[in-house]
Amino acid sequence: MKAIVLASAIDPIVYQEIEKPHIADDEVLVSIKAAALNRRDYWITVGKYAGIKYPSVLGSDGAGVVVGAGSAVDQQWLHRDVIINPSNNWGSNEDFQSSNFTILGLPAQGTLAEYVKVKAEYLHSKPAHLSWEQAAALPLAGLTTFRALFTKGKAKAGNKILVTGVGGGTGVFTLQWAVAAGCEVYVTSGSDAKLELAMSLGAKGGVNYHSSDWAGQLGKIAGGFDVIIDSALGDEFDKLLDLASPGGRLVFFGGTAGNIPPLNGRKIFWKQLQIMGTTMGSPGDFERMLTFIDQHKVVPVVDEVFPFNEAKAAFEKLADSSQFGKIVLKP
Repeated sequence: MKAIVLASAIDPIVYQEIEKPHIADDEVLVSIKAAALNRRDYWITVGKYAGIKYPSVLGSDGAGVVVGAGSAVDQQWLHRDVIINPSNNWGSNEDFQSSNFTILGLPAQGTLAEYVKVKAEYLHSKPAHLSWEQAAALPLAGLTTFRALFTKGKAKAGNKILVTGVGGGTGVFTLQWAVAAGCEVYVTSGSDAKLELAMSLGAKGGVNYHSSDWAGQLGKIAGGFDVIIDSALGDEFDKLLDLASPGGRLVFFGGTAGNIPPLNGRKIFWKQLQIMGTTMGSPGDFERMLTFIDQHKVVPVVDEVFPFNEAKAAFEKLADSSQFGKIVLKP
């Protein structure tokens, strides 16, 4: 089969022929119809991720058709259209992942291939209203942000939500979840064009974070926020304390702009703020996300679709953060 292989540190993205996976009794073989990139894939290709091994097939997001099933698997899965939950071995505690937790696409071979093998427990029926490309865009970023917004952030209709750094997959998903839930959503971005696109999806307003007074501008147009979802951290994270309403929840799942600076603890305790980290999500989170997306008929935003043999161009676009929504690849 053809696959996009993390071949070496020098040549990390190689489109080549590799052996088709052999499934165990509790596994299925999925013929991939579409797969999507995440920032995680990029960090791996540039060597800034733990546990990198060569060669590997990357890719955590995938949608396709089950074409093989082990003897211990319910054979009704055969020929079903599915999406794959990439959050593996979460464990029994809803509050945090187990020590055996892994994400599909390293260390296990991922979805950027014509076929992928996964345990049957990680299969879910593809939402009927989504195309293959839209379904492939959903799993990792959708799960991460659904948990951040609802499980951790406790967002509900009428809440005022701030999404920092809208444009990439996680920012757009957070915006879409919050709008569908009846929240009042504001965003930040380094691109005025992306701010306009966010407002076309239902954002009430937004500011460009390159402005020296971006936080002051947000305060003037929106007041305080019940829930703030952030994936950047960095030197200006402390400004989010001022933007949070009393009792507000600040949830983050990334740190692309660096570490958290020293914070004024008095603001945190006096305003009764909660600052929480989150990673991926539990099986329950994934099932609740699918129920939500079916109920509200949310359609993931796909920025561009590339064939597998143009994977390098897809990764280059991911690297320069010019996309709005998800980058998808197809065999």
